[in-house]
Amino acid sequence: MTPGARFRSQVCSTEVIVIRPADVELYCGGHPMVGLADTPAPGLTPADGHRDGALLGKRYTTGDGVLEVLVTKAGDGTLGTSSESLLPLQAKQLPSSD
Repeated sequence: MTPGARFRSQVCSTEVIVIRPADVELYCGGHPMVGLADTPAPGLTPADGHRDGALLGKRYTTGDGVLEVLVTKAGDGTLGTSSESLLPLQAKQLPSSD
C-alpha cells in the first residue's frame, strides 16, 4: 500500500484514497477492498455489524493513527482492517483570535 493508492468496496459504492499507508489490508462492509481497476466478487453484501457507512470527504484512521484514508465516494459499508474498524478523524481545533 502506498500513498495515493485507490481502493473500492466489493459490497457497496465506497471508494477511498490512501493518505498515510500501513502494512494492513483494507476492509469495507466486512470484506477486503480491491483496486479501482479490479472487478469485485459478485453477490457480496455487507456483513452484519459492518453497515455504519463511510461519509464523503471524511478521513478515517486506525485507533493508533498509523493508517489514514480519505473517502472519495460514500457508501454503506464500515471501513476497517482485519482487526478493527476505522474511526472518523476529528478536525483539529484552531486557536481563537480574540
